Amino acid sequence: MRVHVADHPLITHKLTVLRDKTTPSATFRALTEELVTLLAYEATRNVRINEVTIETPVTTTTGVALSEPRPLVVPILRAGLGMLEGMVKLVPTAEVGFLGMVRNEETLQPTTYAERLPDDLSDRQCFVLDPMLATGGSLSAAIDFLFDRGAVDVTAICLLAAPEGVEMLEKRTEGRDVTLVLGALDERLNENGYIVPGLGDAGDRLYGLV
Repeated sequence: MRVHVADHPLITHKLTVLRDKTTPSATFRALTEELVTLLAYEATRNVRINEVTIETPVTTTTGVALSEPRPLVVPILRAGLGMLEGMVKLVPTAEVGFLGMVRNEETLQPTTYAERLPDDLSDRQCFVLDPMLATGGSLSAAIDFLFDRGAVDVTAICLLAAPEGVEMLEKRTEGRDVTLVLGALDERLNENGYIVPGLGDAGDRLYGLV
């Protein structure tokens, strides 16, 4: 598994505002979208392309276009929805699927409660969106789900991660073509499975308590 931590002052600045517990939901949502667009530049560095010939107003030249099949973007519900707009803003022709996963707060194990994905993901590049990589259970399960459907490479985009989650993901994805793109790698998990210093529950901060 390849791990890339995006070390950029704009990303660090926006993460600082996200971490602040006084940041309101509307600002949190807007900054999350902006952050994902910045992270998506790194995440799509190896997106597949084809060479094409076009006519400019001056001459004929060669450029590139995204290959078929188009990339598939998969936000993990519900918090991953807050990242979707930032991703499709950069790759508007990508297809979008959904995975609904919830973590048992006692066992910390994930359960899939909903999915809306193509039955066959053969030869597809997939981009998974999940704000927080904490224990690694939900993201690992989501990546397993995509490879089981035939995906050939998966890139996960997370705002924050804990070392414990990265380590688990590395073990669970050994031998597979997986890339992890992070806004920051934090210190650790606490006894409740939350990232420290983290930013709290991303879903609650995006959409409020439900």
